[in-house]
Amino acid sequence: MFTFFIKKRYLVDCLNGFVDIHNHILPGIDDGAKNVEESIELVKGFREFGVNKFICTPHIMHNYYDNTPKSIKKSFKILKKELKNNNIDYVDINYAAEHMIDENFEHLLDDNEVLPLNSNHILIEMSYLQPSLSFNQAVENIKSKGLFPVFAHPERYQYLNTDLKNYEKLKSQGLKFQLNLLSLGGYYGTDVKRAALQLLENNLYDFLGSDAHSITHIQSLKSIKLKERYATNLLHLINNNRKLLEDDKFN
Repeated sequence: MFTFFIKKRYLVDCLNGFVDIHNHILPGIDDGAKNVEESIELVKGFREFGVNKFICTPHIMHNYYDNTPKSIKKSFKILKKELKNNNIDYVDINYAAEHMIDENFEHLLDDNEVLPLNSNHILIEMSYLQPSLSFNQAVENIKSKGLFPVFAHPERYQYLNTDLKNYEKLKSQGLKFQLNLLSLGGYYGTDVKRAALQLLENNLYDFLGSDAHSITHIQSLKSIKLKERYATNLLHLINNNRKLLEDDKFN
């Protein structure tokens, strides 16, 4: 009888210096942190494994979270002030948004009411229940504005994650993919974990985000272990996140 030992490491051990480009830590603005105290708790939780840089990305979702650049900036200023009041000066924080591709998105895009991650990348999502009918056209419109569409957590869409070809088709349309860290540990179910590892192994991801909404998510991250080969791929994505902020010409 033979026993094979597969080397694994904790996910959080890979995250020192990670720039989180997708999270919901701004207070009182969507289904993430309910107040600034919860925001501070999340920031402190991330610090435990060396994450101090954030692009906050609250939802912009018509009839659910009708956020605007103005409302998001207001929440951001509240958090910045409270960080200062608590002498938390080690955090580098900015804001953007996670844009739902819905019936209102085209108006926001046309009116320049979107909030990209940097000068040329914008975070988007669509419904988990069914594909957005306007998704393909929205992608083309985004590209016509000189922006790269970054598709949040593609592994979580059940109507996509049954076949790798679905993702290859989206990539051929010019989408970039952002992996959710929690997907790697099965937080959203075994099918999502399987899809995430498959996409990671096939080098189909471009970026990485926590998508953290609460301290429960932080605690769940601490328990995730990865095989060494996946950890290597993850480090490449962490470097991509860093480049996203350092170089506006990243593509």
